[in-house]
Amino acid sequence: MGLTNAHKALIYTMLLVSAADAEMSDAEMKTIGESVKFLPVFKKLKEESFMFAAKEVVAYLQKENGLDTLLEIIKRDLPKSLYETAYLLATEVAAADGEVHIEELRILDLIQDHLGLDSLTVAALERGTRARFSTI
Repeated sequence: MGLTNAHKALIYTMLLVSAADAEMSDAEMKTIGESVKFLPVFKKLKEESFMFAAKEVVAYLQKENGLDTLLEIIKRDLPKSLYETAYLLATEVAAADGEVHIEELRILDLIQDHLGLDSLTVAALERGTRARFSTI
């Protein structure tokens, strides 16, 4: 199965959060890879697809207004039914390395705003991520 615009938008969302603090950690890249490999939304999509998308994200971020362009692409290419999925995936990437940095929180806020997600939905998605990444 090829990389659709919706798949690319989901991957862009995850990569955007990973790049937020200017460091794409191994834990974040592993989380993205596992999401692409195991989640039903990426069924039959090759895990390597996110490497191509990563190069595109970096290229966009090096351009003037690249962040805004990426956010517009994400909104344009995602069906509304996947807005919550995109946000949840973004929170999981932010949580992957054990702490959420201020830059990642800012990107999450921008994603929330661009996708028009309400605060109750966002709180529920974030709470789910906290529960999933809890440790003993």
